[in-house]
Amino acid sequence: MAKNRRRKSNRGRQGTPAWMWLFTGILIGLGLAWYLFAKGYIPALGIEQPVAGETSNRQQPEPAIADGISPADAEQDKPHYDFFTVLPELKVVVPAQSSGQKMGPETDTGTYLLQAGSFRQAGDAEQLKARLALIGIVAKIQTANVDEATWHRVHIGPVNGARKAEELRNQLADNGIDSLVMKNP
Repeated sequence: MAKNRRRKSNRGRQGTPAWMWLFTGILIGLGLAWYLFAKGYIPALGIEQPVAGETSNRQQPEPAIADGISPADAEQDKPHYDFFTVLPELKVVVPAQSSGQKMGPETDTGTYLLQAGSFRQAGDAEQLKARLALIGIVAKIQTANVDEATWHRVHIGPVNGARKAEELRNQLADNGIDSLVMKNP
């Protein structure tokens, strides 16, 4: 009778199968790797992006004709940027203070515009215009169509003289607004 009791008690204790432990370990490892990747501790794998101004000695591979893609088709797939039609013919003024020169009366002539932002949505441009009004700056919204897309640009000015334009630009920077100073045509 004692033997029957032992057999019954041993039947229920077969343990966890090895494949279950393996599967659990893999899931825990993958979960930990995903968490570390999401937190930025593990860098993303991919193609290295070149640093601006850095040239590469590597040669670019020839387009593969064997893949059924001709070089002409490969050229059509590349994005086309035409900055001369996108940007108006306004020149960006480089402040004389940043180049280490003193601004004299001869360099403080002309009128300037400041562009505080350019948005696809008119509501975003209106929000920036209202934000500028709260700090006492009057802005206008210029709408432009570029390559069948409508852009809403927030302009300030015209301002007489490069000094006033630079002072206004500094005031915008103090309020966390990046701006672009342009010579008024």
